[in-house]
Amino acid sequence: MKVTIIGGGGRVGSNAAFALQCGAVVSEIQILDANADLAEGEALDLLHGSSALGGQRIHAGDYARARDSDVFVITAGLRRKPDESRLDLVNRNVALFQQILAGIRQGGFRKDAIVFVVSNPVDLLTRLALTGLGLPWSQVIGLGTMLDTARFRSLIARDLSLAPTQVSALILGEHGDTMIPVWSSAVYAGLPLAKVAGCTPAFQNQVFERTKGSGAEVIRRKGGAGWAVGLTIAEVVHAIALDKRVVLPVSTVQRGAYGLREIAISVPTVVGRGGALAHLEIELWPKELAGLQASARALRDAFAATIG
Repeated sequence: MKVTIIGGGGRVGSNAAFALQCGAVVSEIQILDANADLAEGEALDLLHGSSALGGQRIHAGDYARARDSDVFVITAGLRRKPDESRLDLVNRNVALFQQILAGIRQGGFRKDAIVFVVSNPVDLLTRLALTGLGLPWSQVIGLGTMLDTARFRSLIARDLSLAPTQVSALILGEHGDTMIPVWSSAVYAGLPLAKVAGCTPAFQNQVFERTKGSGAEVIRRKGGAGWAVGLTIAEVVHAIALDKRVVLPVSTVQRGAYGLREIAISVPTVVGRGGALAHLEIELWPKELAGLQASARALRDAFAATIG
């Protein structure tokens, strides 16, 4: 499988490339960036390690060379400021994103290619990518609340002294201020997480607020996220490459799940070689469902106000 990372010279793109190299699942990684020298440098640095791990074909390239890619990962975009919401980024990033879509169209792409949007605001740009490229809804996926979910699980595990890989809890909705925690289905090693000592309502509120503010905290402390988002990008790409058919909280344009339509938002989604294979409408508590629908309204209003 060939993966082209657009914006691969930046922190998120280069971290994603490294995670994919370490995963040793995809066979070819192309780094594409507006800064051609930076793309060449990142590709060369990764190539130098290919004999030790992965063995993938790794190179810099352009849109024409990307035309045979199985997956386009779009990470290019301006960074969010510590006091700026992801939705505030939309006006600054839409023009750049439109240029990227034009580059993909002009360079050409396979009819079964998957376009995987990571740039923020990811939900709005995922919907924009669908309309801009004319692909089926299933072939345009946004990272959505994958990173939020990873942060949520990891913070729960750390604070309750649990094994992180055995904590399963979802964040759904917008990748932003209106995201919602889904405690109704949260489990630890298959057992209800709410029954674990210390997982009180007060703890649940505290860990969710820490999760929701984690992006801004990382920006404030080190300038921006990189390693964790790189790993979650690789998780989605591997689900596609290996046709895992796993349920992930990625963002896709909705077709009726939870009464939602024509807005890209994260709901439980089966991901495999064809991209988003299905939406799963798992039962939610009434307050969770209301939160998800409110999140969708906020995104719909933001799309209408800023993109139309």
